[in-house]
Amino acid sequence: MYVTLSSESTAANQTLAPSLIFQAPAPQQQQRSYATGTHLFHEGDTANHVYEVKTGVLRLTRVLENGRRQVIAFGLPGDIIGFPNGDAHHTDCDVVATAEIVAHRRSTLETGAGDPETHQRLLHAALREISAMQDHFMMLARKSASEKVASFLLAISNRTGSPRGNFTTFSLPMSRADIADFLGLTVETVSRTFSILRKDGIISLETPQTVLVLDMEALLDASQTDD
Repeated sequence: MYVTLSSESTAANQTLAPSLIFQAPAPQQQQRSYATGTHLFHEGDTANHVYEVKTGVLRLTRVLENGRRQVIAFGLPGDIIGFPNGDAHHTDCDVVATAEIVAHRRSTLETGAGDPETHQRLLHAALREISAMQDHFMMLARKSASEKVASFLLAISNRTGSPRGNFTTFSLPMSRADIADFLGLTVETVSRTFSILRKDGIISLETPQTVLVLDMEALLDASQTDD
């Protein structure tokens, strides 16, 4: 939804080195494994790569002028993250759940020297990111607190959920504080909404990080706002 694979930041590389597992590096792209808590890049780092999430979850954040943190997005499997603002990353990015990531060199993408299929996939990912950001802005502006939480759970379920009998289950590795900072809510409001959804029989929490959707239609209804 969102994190350094190269020499983009010396300090970041020193931190990342123990957690990296290199796999068959290639001239145009490299696949690596990142442990939970590892930073992929920091705001202001030179953006030499864009990153394709194969597995795991990443978190894109910015610290506002008033010192508050805003979660911009979560990077889920299939997402491309790290599109720069000019030549620099405009957010921080760290790993929420152990991730496999492919780093694509910007230089090969911008010159057209890379694989055409990769170019097409990254283009589609960029268009999806723009669409997702527009949807997110609309949600922040128009939906109530409970509708925001329900919409978030529905989106994660649609992206990463797997069937279990008549139900759908998915992992929720991000904290309640992460969700609150993403939706523009307080942690208390997020927790209270989870409790309401459980009480109404819409979801069940097998663990704090494992959600079972008991009534998908009800969750969809809970996510929708009246015009």
